[in-house]
Amino acid sequence: MELQLIKGRFEIEDAINLITKLVETKIKYLESKINNQGFNSEEDIKRREKRIIELQNELKQVRDNFLLLSSGIELNASITINGV
Repeated sequence: MELQLIKGRFEIEDAINLITKLVETKIKYLESKINNQGFNSEEDIKRREKRIIELQNELKQVRDNFLLLSSGIELNASITINGV
């Protein structure tokens, strides 16, 4: 099963905003898992903290690269769901 989240051409600013919102949502999800005390091992917390840093760094790279563009950009994002 496939869930199509984004498909189309976007102005640079809109593309940056859309991707930023998606990444922020994922980071908030990871933070909520970290804050769910009593259910996390130290290893789980470190893994999630590392992923948050990776997402922040990747988002910065995307923003920096997008700002070099002069016109719109094509975005496609989907989630593949297995086992359904």
